[in-house]
Amino acid sequence: MASLKDMRNRIASVKATRKITKAMQMVAAAKLRRAQEAATAARPYAERMDQVLASVASKVPTREGQSPLLVGTGKDQVHLLIVMTAERGLCGGFNSNIAKLARADALKLMAAGKTVKILTVGRKGADNLRRDLGRQIVERIEFRGIKQVNAGHAEEVSSKVLAMFEKGEFDVATMYFAEFKSVIAQKPTALQLIPARIADASVSGKSGAVTTQGATAVYEYEPSEEEVLSFLLTQNISTQLLRGLLENAASEQGARMSAMDNATRNAADMINKLTIKYNRQRQAQITKELIEIISGAEAL
Repeated sequence: MASLKDMRNRIASVKATRKITKAMQMVAAAKLRRAQEAATAARPYAERMDQVLASVASKVPTREGQSPLLVGTGKDQVHLLIVMTAERGLCGGFNSNIAKLARADALKLMAAGKTVKILTVGRKGADNLRRDLGRQIVERIEFRGIKQVNAGHAEEVSSKVLAMFEKGEFDVATMYFAEFKSVIAQKPTALQLIPARIADASVSGKSGAVTTQGATAVYEYEPSEEEVLSFLLTQNISTQLLRGLLENAASEQGARMSAMDNATRNAADMINKLTIKYNRQRQAQITKELIEIISGAEAL
């Protein structure tokens, strides 16, 4: 049985831990609002980009000679998995859930005879995948010390992905991130970037007319639709990567806030149990000492 001094030290240690988890919870709550606003603001732009791509692609008469970013390389032998995670832990299952989804898809592709390459964005992604898929990791990108991700960071990742594609290092690229739903819900998501997933024709009118609130707007493009489409496809990579980074940032803070709240509650419960145990043991020791004093006095 632990001594009273050991129990006092343990209670003090748990109290110090509770202060830390409470402070981390408050910091995450402060960062969450800004990150959530950024992620929410990026969604309409990314969705509109999909609609514009669908509109322009529908006006291109044929896909022959089109950019490989749209039609692909004609093969799907080599897959690049872009796994986005956080730089730090202490955020519940946020990092492990994304890595779990990427790992499952990678193993499935490898079982089908495909070649898998992994590009990690964030230190925790590489740490989670290193044991099972360390040989498949070809590039690691980290943003340590960055307070808030922006378009420049997305461009950095996009430039590396496009450089690898131009060299013929992969055929299909898929991005893995966590879509922010709420503080307690972050959904691991896989989104194919190359070749681009064009939206269904239901979001576009005939001959590339985009339907908005019942009205049909017909656009004419200058220069040609092919040139505009080629530019938009490149821009779409950066846009979707930025969306993934922003969604991840909001999901990370939400997951950390929830995890630290649970840790704070658990620490409070542990302190209560240890305090009760300490008081009981202290009372038992006092009673034992009194009995020994009384017994000694009666013996005299």
